[in-house]
Amino acid sequence: MSAGESHELPPGGVTEIPSVDRLLKAQAFRRLLAQHGRTQVTTAVRGQLQLLRRAALAENLDRARLAEDAIATAVEATLAQLTRPVLQPVFNLTGTVLHTGLGRALLPEAAVRAVVQALTAPVSLELDLQTGRRGERDSVIEKPLCSLTGAQAATVVNNNAAAVLLMLSVLASRREVIVSRGELIEIGGSFRLPDIMRRAGAKLVEVGTTNRTHLADYAGAVSARTAVLLKVHTSNYAISGFTSSVPLAELVQLGRERGITVAVDLGSGSLVDLRRWQLPAEPTVQEAIAAGADLVAFSADKLLGGPQAGLLVGRADLIGKLRADPLKRALRVSKLTLAALEAVLALYRAPEHLGEHLTTLRLLTRPPAQMQAQAARLRPLVQRALGKLYDVGETSLFSRVGSGALPLAQLPSHGLAIRALRGRGASLARLEEAMRALARPVIGRLADRTLWLDLRCLEPGDEAAFVEQLGVLPIDGSRR
Repeated sequence: MSAGESHELPPGGVTEIPSVDRLLKAQAFRRLLAQHGRTQVTTAVRGQLQLLRRAALAENLDRARLAEDAIATAVEATLAQLTRPVLQPVFNLTGTVLHTGLGRALLPEAAVRAVVQALTAPVSLELDLQTGRRGERDSVIEKPLCSLTGAQAATVVNNNAAAVLLMLSVLASRREVIVSRGELIEIGGSFRLPDIMRRAGAKLVEVGTTNRTHLADYAGAVSARTAVLLKVHTSNYAISGFTSSVPLAELVQLGRERGITVAVDLGSGSLVDLRRWQLPAEPTVQEAIAAGADLVAFSADKLLGGPQAGLLVGRADLIGKLRADPLKRALRVSKLTLAALEAVLALYRAPEHLGEHLTTLRLLTRPPAQMQAQAARLRPLVQRALGKLYDVGETSLFSRVGSGALPLAQLPSHGLAIRALRGRGASLARLEEAMRALARPVIGRLADRTLWLDLRCLEPGDEAAFVEQLGVLPIDGSRR
């Protein structure tokens, strides 16, 4: 072919496009067939040939694209995109430990091993090994929860919203539930407590004001239709200033006098006094039970540090009613959740070792000096990867607990601040997007013309993998 001759096919060149059968028999496709199977590869080949036909009819098809190796490369790229999982591991450098968008609490190794065992071997989920008869799956976690909290009985559903829904549906359907106006919370995704009540068939009775509610407000609202006095821990916000709320013990006394169930939605659900690790105080489940609450609902995947689940502890007769309701079966958790939760609760038997073995607590209590040393190690490596378009600096930061837990807590941290250098065509938005497109996406925080990478949740053992993949970033925009 001479230098001036075109590489493109003539208008009738569509006839030169190879057939599906020929390609599937070609050497270039053997590895793809072995890896992806005939069905997927055939579909991808047909799609690629359709693109080639369109290009040929438009007189825009280079002959080089018809080579078997070239078609195999294009098909492989298509299959890689199709088979890439949506649920991918990421580097959480947002500074939020319990990040709802990133799965909240990370399970400790003991829980991971328990889940793998439940995945790969039959387990005694609903079999009582002592009697040989069918048992209750809640028994997996009931004994440890009762031992830890002082409650008479316990049950579990798939999240705390479900726990509150079940509780109100069973105990307060077509009846009234009294709640302070200052405790009508909204949780993530615009999911509001009044909405849960409405779905449960309960009538909400608001008492007090946003900032001040007194015992007399509750007492004055009690009627023959009152089923529950509900106290909600405002774990995802705080009201300060001229405020007043009714202590749980006083609400319990009113409930006893009037024969009304007192329930607590504790939200984040701490089982230990966090002040032991120099974290802000958070009401514990044990304190609510000791104060006389009939039922306490709380999350397993926030401060407790376990898998997603909603836990209910309290009086045995009330827990029995919840278990017997058909809604409980609809909201029940799998063996994997129970396996992970049992392993996490076992760690609480030795609270002196909790900071070492419970991943959530370990991340929340990382010494700032560790992150500072980490930033000093990583800064030159990240700067080298990003080149001359960006400036990478070390910086002091404040991490957050996340998922509505301890909303006012600021955890001293350290990380990297990446800024684009003016006049060199750098774009922080493109860099942040490119980091999200990496094999293991890097999720930082873009604000104030800076890409902030908080190192609190970057495990030291992951540093090498984090830095290595930065080398493939399309810094100059040429590799997108």
